[in-house]
Amino acid sequence: MTRSILVQKIYELWGTGVDYESLHADIRAHTEHIWPAYQAATFRFEFDSFRGTHSNEEKRRLIESFGFMKFTGKIVMSKPDNQFIVFEDYELDAAKPHLLHFGREVAEGGRRAVNKYNVKKRHYIATTSMDAELSLVTANMAQSAPGTLAYDPFMGTGSFPVSCAHFGAAVFGSDLDGRSIRGKKGRNVASNFKQYGTSDLYLGGVTADLTNTPLVHGRILDAIVCDPPYGVREGLKVLGHVKERLKYEVILDNGVPAHLQDDYVPPKKPYSFVRMLDDILDFSATRLVDGGRLCMWMPVAGAKEDPDAAPEELEKQAKEEEEPEAEEYAIPQHPALALVAESKQHFNKCKQISTRSTNIPLEVAR
Repeated sequence: MTRSILVQKIYELWGTGVDYESLHADIRAHTEHIWPAYQAATFRFEFDSFRGTHSNEEKRRLIESFGFMKFTGKIVMSKPDNQFIVFEDYELDAAKPHLLHFGREVAEGGRRAVNKYNVKKRHYIATTSMDAELSLVTANMAQSAPGTLAYDPFMGTGSFPVSCAHFGAAVFGSDLDGRSIRGKKGRNVASNFKQYGTSDLYLGGVTADLTNTPLVHGRILDAIVCDPPYGVREGLKVLGHVKERLKYEVILDNGVPAHLQDDYVPPKKPYSFVRMLDDILDFSATRLVDGGRLCMWMPVAGAKEDPDAAPEELEKQAKEEEEPEAEEYAIPQHPALALVAESKQHFNKCKQISTRSTNIPLEVAR
């Protein structure tokens, strides 16, 4: 349960009623035989009221109305042995609740992590940093845990590696734009891990893209988690240039290669999103261990693309003012990978096209 990001808590239901009198009667009828197991333990009562509230005096009176269970243990506000809760549901502007539930807390989920990793509180973020809840869910689906190794080929400011490290995985990543990894003094990907006390799990980041990776060609990764760039704000590119003369090494007037300059920014060329899907699957099939997982976010609908189009054609299409024809993307498949699940997140409609994203965990077939 402590890993579950989407569950707040689990409660054992002891009784239900339309008012406190019927609630007490239902508790007696269904749970009186188990009261002795809890009567001497420390405990605490709390209220969860929807569209209603109570003063402290009213809460005290209502808690005392449960005295028929004869709890003799000490009341402890912090970490009691048992925590009981009353759920109240009020009609709008009603003076009394119309439905009541009473229960005992069994377990707490991991939703506190959502607040801890809230990007608004994070030292270093960018406009495309993934939401904390979604990145934690993705890390969970990737089965991140101590002793595992996770990699993000589109790391950006490190949202996915940070979340994988939360579950104990050793992490590293790469990005086409090394500036997003380096950041500025005191504010970079490494500072995010320092903020959360997981610096020992961060192995570092490198400037690279999926088609020019420095990673060893071997099955060493337990998980690959990523959110590939797409759309207008974060166009998809790879290293290279559409101009023939810039496809080769450039030597400056002083005889020094341009790529050895401290301020060197490598040229980039447009890259088909459909082709990228094929490349990330091939990459994962050759780098993931048996049972390893690729967890990837991708749009469900997007501009219609020709995966075999030349970079010059892709660049021309990007400059066109006309609205591109949209189509549904199929879930990517690979003979060495098995689809485990898909989780869709629906967004608002944009220009009459339903824009949705899908988190797709793919597992290496055993």
